[in-house]
Amino acid sequence: MLRSSQPLTGPNRKRCREDEMLLGTVLDEGERGFIIDTRSAQAAKQARMTGGGTEPKSSYPRWRRLHRPLERGRPLQESFIKLVEACNDTSINMDRWLSRLESCRWLSHVKAALSTACLAAQCMDREEASVLVHGAEGTDTTLLVTALARVILDPSCRTLVGFQGLLEREWIEAGHPFHLRCARSAYSHARLKQEAPLFLLFLDCVWQLSRQFPFSLEFGEHLLLTLFDNAYASDYGTFLCNNEKERSLCKVKESTHSLWAWLNQPGEKKKYLNPLYSHNALVIWPSVEPQSIQLWQGLFFRWIRSSQYLDEAWAEIERLVEGN
Repeated sequence: MLRSSQPLTGPNRKRCREDEMLLGTVLDEGERGFIIDTRSAQAAKQARMTGGGTEPKSSYPRWRRLHRPLERGRPLQESFIKLVEACNDTSINMDRWLSRLESCRWLSHVKAALSTACLAAQCMDREEASVLVHGAEGTDTTLLVTALARVILDPSCRTLVGFQGLLEREWIEAGHPFHLRCARSAYSHARLKQEAPLFLLFLDCVWQLSRQFPFSLEFGEHLLLTLFDNAYASDYGTFLCNNEKERSLCKVKESTHSLWAWLNQPGEKKKYLNPLYSHNALVIWPSVEPQSIQLWQGLFFRWIRSSQYLDEAWAEIERLVEGN
């Protein structure tokens, strides 16, 4: 699986021989690959007017391009804000609540992300094909798809340590602009142009996987909630800045502590483990039917509903597992 930013073909349909040769060497004799573009065909076409674009069939004859549009900017942020507002409004009746839940479209974004990740995983697992994923800059929906596909395909990415490595590689080192995207919470009245909860959408999708496959992920919901909290406000430097260059200039690694080092302390690590975990070497294929996608109550209801009974239930499960 490969990821990149969009090709800079521009309005004059410029070619890059090195890029064509690079993608050509990925494929063996007679093989074909898939390019999953996370923009609509129309958006990719419009991008040519500002210097961007997509791969023309004539220059990449062995690659088949598939467009699977995913929201990455203002619409996604507005969806997040509307959902949080609805979840915190305890005065509405059932009909009104269901209407607001549908109108915010957050679950539709979750479904779209999982569907696109499944497509990428199917191309690799069932077609045994190479896959290139990109949108525009390659630092938002691109990383969402590649990281989710890895969790679906690779059992090592479903372990606590492996998942940390995945986040480091597919989000932090790959240049997701955390400082811009997670500048403020959903409660802020400011509407910053660059803000968008892409990382939260990824965590929500992973939660959906953990719910559908409760034995296959070594970590539990508590880890996902901790990652969400630290992406927006943290005592650690792991999610600071927008890319590796900024982190290097700010000397983040030298002047801050790592979130991973804290999570992996023996006393802390136990809090994040799933007591039901059993290694599953198989690919996990999630259902993306509407009935299968659920609201992440542990996150969106966490400030208005006590988790006491759920915490007690998990503690009892942990005691029973350890007893056996």
